[in-house]
Amino acid sequence: MPFDISQMPLWAVAAIFLGAAVIVWGAGSRLSSHVDAISKKLHIGPAFAGMLLLGGITSLPELATVATSSLAGNAPLAVNNLLGSAAVNVLLLAVADVVFGRGALTSVVAKPATLMQGVLGMMLLSIVCMTVMSGDYPVFGVGAGTIFVALGALLAIAISSRFERRSVWQPAEDAEGPDRQDDKEEEPDTRSLRHLILVTAGLGLLILLAGVALSQSADAIAAKTGISSGMIGFVLVAFATSLPELSSIIAAVREKRYELAVGDIFGTNLFNLMLLLMADALASGEPVLGSAGTFEALGALLALLMTGCFTVGLLERKNRAIWRMGYDAVAAVLLFCGGMVVMAKFAQ
Repeated sequence: MPFDISQMPLWAVAAIFLGAAVIVWGAGSRLSSHVDAISKKLHIGPAFAGMLLLGGITSLPELATVATSSLAGNAPLAVNNLLGSAAVNVLLLAVADVVFGRGALTSVVAKPATLMQGVLGMMLLSIVCMTVMSGDYPVFGVGAGTIFVALGALLAIAISSRFERRSVWQPAEDAEGPDRQDDKEEEPDTRSLRHLILVTAGLGLLILLAGVALSQSADAIAAKTGISSGMIGFVLVAFATSLPELSSIIAAVREKRYELAVGDIFGTNLFNLMLLLMADALASGEPVLGSAGTFEALGALLALLMTGCFTVGLLERKNRAIWRMGYDAVAAVLLFCGGMVVMAKFAQ
């Protein structure tokens, strides 16, 4: 932005933050149907489309936040935004469970590729936590740990792509539920592939520009309110930059594109972890994970545990629910609330 947003009054900064959030929400809500249509025309599996296309596009606000925060010398905000988004994104699956409203969402996700994405994401989060606790070492101006995580994320995307095309196992037919999208005949989409790609690119650009406004306004809110930068990045900015995921997965669930919804969340987290390398490259000083502490390690562990709840749900495929959510979603919500209480003690 051409002016210093931190010099504006708090109400104006909050208005910019909310306005950018509305733009992100509106653009994200239209992404699901366009990505689904593109995946069908290109014959891409729904889980992989959710991970690569939807996950990549909905990671744009985090990309903007990482770039602006790191260049402004606030690398902790960038790191905490990425780790916070990993936890918040998984929390959004609980919201999708409520929208689904007929038991556990994981009971109708029948593609093993989503399970693979979740497990690979958990492994990468564990590497992040280990790097934070043991320290990172500079290599060519960036941390060796962030390089390893970025390469691991690329490998995870490649593995997930190949895995979806393999018939490794098939769930029982009666476990798929009556609402499986493949059982319904659909009218052919008359929109051209070029039109779909252009509209999707335009929505992505809107999300990216609004993400810059979200980052700068959230940083200004932190400075004006005295709230710790770590908690601002992990909670406020993470929730704001996760709005595209929320709107897109709600749209996907309503359209009965369940693998697309879960693939969006797991895929976004893979892309977000890859962005740690960007934060390292743009920030000055020591490696960003090397300067991180207990707060960031707990954030990575929280995201890992919450992802584990849903991977267990994908394996178990039980339809039991409480509070309109599956038991896996309830466990993830409770973990998030408890994690916030513990992490608040270590916020700086």
